[in-house]
Amino acid sequence: MDTATFATGCFWCTEAKFQQLKGVKKVVSGYSGGKVANPTYKQVSTGTTGHAEACNIIYDPAQITYDELLAAFFVAHDPTQLNRQGNDVGTQYRSAIFYHNAAQKQKADYYIGKLNTEKAYKSKIVTQVAPYTAFYKAEDYHQNYFNQNKGSNPYCKYVIQPELDKFKKVFKNKLKD
Repeated sequence: MDTATFATGCFWCTEAKFQQLKGVKKVVSGYSGGKVANPTYKQVSTGTTGHAEACNIIYDPAQITYDELLAAFFVAHDPTQLNRQGNDVGTQYRSAIFYHNAAQKQKADYYIGKLNTEKAYKSKIVTQVAPYTAFYKAEDYHQNYFNQNKGSNPYCKYVIQPELDKFKKVFKNKLKD
């Protein structure tokens, strides 16, 4: 098993998307990239802790590669929006890749450079590439949020579900059965 740590805005959305991929064994929502130890959701929501809402994606490299996870990362959100995703605004919603080793850093930098050179997006990618230092698991009610709340929460229905449907179309050959 290996771990990728990505921030693509709201961790509920990130978790719901990456849970769909073959080879992804577990997705844990939490906080990374900040200066406060053991932050709470309330603290991170203020934008003052330096943390981003992020997910630890635990995966089997024999089933899905880090390169494939990076491809999913760049489809899962808009990496050209600085400190926001849609209506979620603040540094806690930034686009970030927290690399665990030199190979992950090299691949992240490579793909960002390639996508910018190819002008894959209308604007330049602003994704932060930073070393993984610490990850703090979010409160239990944030874990598996979409699956537990899709029938009752309007955010799940009107924000996450349409994004998830689009993601599934792109990665239809990589989805779990």
